[in-house]
Formats: sequence, structure tokens, C-alpha cells
Amino acid sequence: MDYISLVGIAVGLSMDAFAVCITNGAVCRRENVTPRFALRMAISFGFFQALMPMLGWLIGKAGESLISSVDHWIALILLCYLGGKMVYEAVKKMRSGEQEECRIENVSFRTLMALSVATSIDALATGIILPSAVGAYSLTLMLISVGAIGLITFCIGFAGVFLGKTFGMLIAGKAEILGGVVLVAIGLKIFIEHMFL
Repeated sequence: MDYISLVGIAVGLSMDAFAVCITNGAVCRRENVTPRFALRMAISFGFFQALMPMLGWLIGKAGESLISSVDHWIALILLCYLGGKMVYEAVKKMRSGEQEECRIENVSFRTLMALSVATSIDALATGIILPSAVGAYSLTLMLISVGAIGLITFCIGFAGVFLGKTFGMLIAGKAEILGGVVLVAIGLKIFIEHMFL
């Protein structure tokens, strides 16, 4: 197995999740960004980043064209919706004079699942080519590969939440708007990469 390629793929796949974890760490009040909050984020993103390549591998080449024809649309719609909602709610709060407030429970299970799926959807297609990329032709090697992808995403996501916590203090009051813009930008990036590159 080519471990260097595997780590490279894992880091590449985890970058969108990393950006979203930074965003979530930035938009929440400092006291609410706890290790429990970071674990919740990291576990969700790590799980889906591992699950999607495994599903892609199981679907195999037969589903490659179907997956690659819709994955970027799903990511674009989910991330633009969530990002747009964040910007709208932040602007609404600013206009009404409310102080920005974001509690752990505001990142609902449903929202977390949508973010996790949206940022890992491209990993579904990656799962189809993963065996040839890293030499994981058996089920055991494939499980090791997706486990490594999940673990790396977990570690990067966990660190991202606390990086966002620090970063969020520097842009207090505007973090939620910036976070929404970041989510929309990630959705557009995924869409453009699939459509034009």
C-alpha cells in the first residue's frame, strides 16, 4: 500500500471539513467552544469522510458516472443553503440590534449531518479510484485506507474548531457572516472543480 499517497488523499479530502470546523469554531461564543463541541464536529466529519469512500468503493465503477454527475450539485445546494441561512440570520440580528449569540445546541444534529455529507460527497467518487491510487485492492486494505482518512479528518477537524475559536475572537460580531460566506465559497469551489477542471 502507498501510505504517502493515502495521507495525501486523506489530507486533501479533509480540507473542506477543516474549513467548516474553523467556521463553526469562529461563529460560536468562546465559552461554548469546548472539547465536547470539537469532538462532536470532528467525529461527524471524520465518520462521513471515512464512510463515503467506502460506499464509493462498494458501488464500484458501475456507479461512477452517476455519482460524478450529481455530487457537485448536492454539495453546492447544501452548502449554499446553510451558508446563506447563516448570513441572513447574522444580518437580521445586526439590524435588530441583538448581540451575536451562538450556542452549542444551535449547531443542530440535522445541520451537522448536512454539513458532514456536503463536505464529504466528493469522497464518494474518490472511493471508486482509491484502490488503484493507494494499492488497496482487498477489503482489509480498503478498511485501513478509509480508517486513515477518517482519523486524519477527525484530527484536522478537531484542531480546526479551536483554530476557529481563536480566529473568531479577532472578528467578533462578523464571524457568523464570514462563516456563511465560507460555506457558500466551499460549495462553489466544489461545483467549479467538478464542472470546469
